[in-house]
Amino acid sequence: MSGFPPIPNTTLPTFSVVGTTLPLSFDASTFTAQAVAEAWVSTFCTIVAGSDAQDLVDLFVPASTGAQVWWRDMLALTWDFRTFIGHDAIAKFAADRLTGANAREEVGIRDLELDVATASALPPTFTQATPDLAWLQFFFKFKTKVSDGSGIVRIVPVGVTTLEGLNDARNWKAHMIFTNLEGLVDHPEAVGRHRNPKANHGLWSLQREKEVECAGEDGKPTVVILGAGQSGLGVAARLKVLGLKSLLVDQNERVGDNWRNRYEALCLHDPVWYDHMPYLPFPPNWPTFTPATKLANWLEHYADIMELNVWMSSTIEKIIQDSATGFWDITILRRKKKGDGSVREERRRFEGIHHVIMATGLGSGLPEIPSIPGIDKFKANGGLVLHSSQHKRAGDHRGKKVVVVGACTSAHDITADYYHNGVDVTMYQRSSTYIMSTENGWKVLMEGVYSENAPPVEVADKLNSSFPHLAAIPLNQMKVGHLAQLDKDLLDRLNKVGFRTNLGIEGTGFGLLAWSRAGGYYFDTGASGLIIDGKIKLKGGGGIKELTEKGLLFEDGSSLDADVVLFATGIGDTRKRVQRLLGDENLDVNLWGLDDEGELRGAYRDLGVKRMWYMIGNLALARFHSKHLALQIKAVEEGLFPPERYSM
Repeated sequence: MSGFPPIPNTTLPTFSVVGTTLPLSFDASTFTAQAVAEAWVSTFCTIVAGSDAQDLVDLFVPASTGAQVWWRDMLALTWDFRTFIGHDAIAKFAADRLTGANAREEVGIRDLELDVATASALPPTFTQATPDLAWLQFFFKFKTKVSDGSGIVRIVPVGVTTLEGLNDARNWKAHMIFTNLEGLVDHPEAVGRHRNPKANHGLWSLQREKEVECAGEDGKPTVVILGAGQSGLGVAARLKVLGLKSLLVDQNERVGDNWRNRYEALCLHDPVWYDHMPYLPFPPNWPTFTPATKLANWLEHYADIMELNVWMSSTIEKIIQDSATGFWDITILRRKKKGDGSVREERRRFEGIHHVIMATGLGSGLPEIPSIPGIDKFKANGGLVLHSSQHKRAGDHRGKKVVVVGACTSAHDITADYYHNGVDVTMYQRSSTYIMSTENGWKVLMEGVYSENAPPVEVADKLNSSFPHLAAIPLNQMKVGHLAQLDKDLLDRLNKVGFRTNLGIEGTGFGLLAWSRAGGYYFDTGASGLIIDGKIKLKGGGGIKELTEKGLLFEDGSSLDADVVLFATGIGDTRKRVQRLLGDENLDVNLWGLDDEGELRGAYRDLGVKRMWYMIGNLALARFHSKHLALQIKAVEEGLFPPERYSM
């Protein structure tokens, strides 16, 4: 669960870098943003219809300035998740995919136009990100032979010193372009005007029962999804509206138990605007931060409303892949509760399942507990050792001394819960943590994108994804630096009591920590104040040497008495989930962490196992990328997916 690539040149096209000075006569009323965008797109159209890749590269900020340029594509032109960094990489991409005789017919751009009139776009907007950096941002739409696509461009003025020069589109050069797969030609989603128009006279219940039971000649699902959390449910909903039947298989008793069965104090630290599910947003009175049990109930409601086929209390007993076709032979052990409370087991075998999606979360299913001498000795003397994933309620440990090993999100939530339940609790911090207040953090990082009066979430997702992860480093450094000043009092007081903080990888806050480690941070919802006030005790310093009969002995000779040691130390390697399922510990699976282009390995794209996919991540990632994954599967089923890409 790690991986961070070498960081490329990320120099921004600031005014000083590109030789531009905004004229004194400039203001929003004197700059014709839409006219510049229209003219720039017109030139773009002419070039992609031509035959010279260098002409396209010339639309970007010149390499002579030293500024880096970027093109991020999500499936629309590459059938993959790619970020082309720099002029040479973009030139090769253009020659291969966009211009000239070598361009692939199925991905060449056509019907490209500025998009200002649809609900999925924003009008051209001039944004001054910093006093020395500004760009014009606009949306466009296009088609390829088999797909519909959307795009976002950010262009900057190069060598401009007059208002006339600012209004001349020839002086505006691209800093970054984003292209995204939106749909497949002739295969629209069955929503809105494409919804089912037929009346159903009394047959709906019978039809749903038959569909859920996978009964009849047409009952076999095309896709089996392992896991009915937000990732599995979201991609099942996407597949359904694309006309593909899926079956969700989950070992829990109820949909939502992946949240419902975690510690009672759990509450999302992401705001509501960031967390909507596909097609069915939270109602307008939903709290900003969602309690875990409330979310669990919502997911159960979602599965019902979206008419998803879910088998709970079920496990995969056997799964074998046909080496010739790549199809799957799957045996499912299903446990069904009868009216009298007894449980009946049944086995169902499905042959020729076309696709399997792993949607089982980031963890391997095995608690990540460090190997520390003396654990057995501690347990033999009545001590309790558990992992945060095994913790349910703090009240169970009243009257005991608890030490929580770890200092990130789960550790903070659990120690705060212990304090509020009158339990003597100490947090042991092994290494420094990135801390951000939710009060300041989400305003700095998300205001105007994911916030109360921001654009629709479908637009926000594209805006958010249009910045490649590595390209966003310098801007995130600025934001995190500003946020650290806003949180200065909080951070200073934490440091004063011995809690160690950091600013994240390369000073980027939690973002790169999440992409590379899926942890290492805490969004403060109150636990930091409890640490500062000494209500949550704090222990730092040397590592744990061993567990004794009484508690923990540290390498510096100090000790802590404990009745309970709870390890909030993260999750196992996610790849082990696939390896265990397929019974091959040596299986080469690439999953999570960033590749050299800054794209996530394995998630929502080629996993390294033919016809197997992985949905993973928080609610926002599940919402946005579930569509990408569903469209890839639909393209495979319709024979639209390029065989050279799919044979990888």
